[in-house]
Amino acid sequence: MRGDVMLMDERKKSLLKEIVEGYVKTVKPVGSKSLCKKLKCSSATIRNEMAILEKLGYIEKNHISSGRVPSEKGYHYYVENLMQAKDLTGEDMLKLQTIFQNNELVVSDAVAQCLEIISDLTNYTSVVLGKSSDDNLLKQINIIALDDNKVIAVVCTDKGVVENKQFILAGNPDIKEIVKTGDMINKMLVGTPINKVSEKLEFEIKPVIAKKVKDYETVYNIFYDAFNDFLLHNTNIHVSGRVNLLKEPEYEEAKDIKRIANKLEDESFKEMVSKIDNNDELQIYIGKDSKFDDNVTVIKRKYKTGGEEGTIAIIGPKRMQYERVVSLLNYLVDGLEGRNGK
Repeated sequence: MRGDVMLMDERKKSLLKEIVEGYVKTVKPVGSKSLCKKLKCSSATIRNEMAILEKLGYIEKNHISSGRVPSEKGYHYYVENLMQAKDLTGEDMLKLQTIFQNNELVVSDAVAQCLEIISDLTNYTSVVLGKSSDDNLLKQINIIALDDNKVIAVVCTDKGVVENKQFILAGNPDIKEIVKTGDMINKMLVGTPINKVSEKLEFEIKPVIAKKVKDYETVYNIFYDAFNDFLLHNTNIHVSGRVNLLKEPEYEEAKDIKRIANKLEDESFKEMVSKIDNNDELQIYIGKDSKFDDNVTVIKRKYKTGGEEGTIAIIGPKRMQYERVVSLLNYLVDGLEGRNGK
């Protein structure tokens, strides 16, 4: 990859930038003729440079046209090296500022209204995943044996929230020992805020049970999975513009519409949005990196305001208006965090 980057001189960079931005705007493969005028080069030079970019894997030929479209690798290079922040229009900013300045709105309502605006402005799907279980304390977790290799973990909080998850254990587990160890861990966790349980399990409890219990990893994994499942099911999620994504030209085929529509309704959708690096900076996941669909881009950023936190994501095609979405999302999060602690 580094060798490829070294071959990217200014002309090739300009050419790739024009191809990405031209394709994003027109949804049509970009031909050498239009590029000659913009880059002031001969058609022979443009074709030669395009051949090199194609060989390097940054662009690819569309089977129905002589033009070229960006590859996934090309989009990555564009985002990491060529993209420039795009100034928002006064109209865009005014729509969002109206929400920021309305101090009568609680955080969750402000975020939801902002997402509706973002979806309208971009024509993409926007999602907010806010934590709703932070104020829940663990009351108890019980591991109940169902048969020789099957148990159920029941999680209860002080707010009366109850979740359960079933586990089928491999091999010939000692169920009595597992239940006994579960009781021991339960006593160590009672009163812990739900969102701190996984951290306490990893750094405080795991080292203790590792010394006392032979098959400690089985019990640890039961607890860890049960709490992650609890957090996933007890998280506020709000989706705006769910059908917007389905209007994109990439999803004109019935099979593509069905695939994306099913994924937007699936439980894994929530999980995908929640899985963000432990980093407060904006993150861009293109194609396969999105863990959602090979033909989408997900741009996400965390927010923390008024004692609440969550993740905001914009979901669009790989042929996304990257510059505009990044600017909008950064402006949105900065504006929310600048509210008067509301």
